Amino acid sequence: MGHAGMAATAVRYLRSVGARTTTAPVEPLPRPQLRAVGDDERAPLDRNEFRRVLGNFATGVTVITAPPHEDCGPGEDGGPDERGGPAGFACQSFASLSLDPPLVSFMVARTSTTWPRIARAGVFCVNILGADQGDLCRGFAVSGADKFAGVVYDAAPVSGSPRLAGAPAWVDCTIQAVHPGGDHLIVVGRVDALGATQDDADPLLFHRGTFGRFTR
Repeated sequence: MGHAGMAATAVRYLRSVGARTTTAPVEPLPRPQLRAVGDDERAPLDRNEFRRVLGNFATGVTVITAPPHEDCGPGEDGGPDERGGPAGFACQSFASLSLDPPLVSFMVARTSTTWPRIARAGVFCVNILGADQGDLCRGFAVSGADKFAGVVYDAAPVSGSPRLAGAPAWVDCTIQAVHPGGDHLIVVGRVDALGATQDDADPLLFHRGTFGRFTR
């Protein structure tokens, strides 16, 4: 006897004993509530341990720059200030995001004082640093100084952002989107122009808190 025959036999039996063979509609289970993870549910994680472990991931190093913007305003004392000039900061968290359309991304701390100036400009240039540009990177990693003092650069072709001399490659972008990411922001840029001036240049690498270089 097949499944259909057994089902028919079961229905005839239930009818013979007076059981109801029709089924009432089944009410669906309530949809579970979707909510964010509460503070008391987060796994305890030491910040220093987080940095130590993730420091094992070697990255390239870039300097993100943007042109001056008319809304930068004067310095804290009312006089001229480097905030009226171009903006820039050292960045490890740069990545290629999409080929079609061409998109790149980088992450920046919400507490960054340079990011608001880049955001107001609406454009930026990624300067990919070479192995011998560690000192240049350190200059852009400080806060509160004129980072462009003594730095040679020209204007990227589309955005006009500083394109640093000696950088093996550069990527000229327009800000397309900004997404929250914890204590950082995830910035997505549409690539408008790019170029490599030194195809055989060794990259500047960052690993476990120190600079290094690639050996072939």
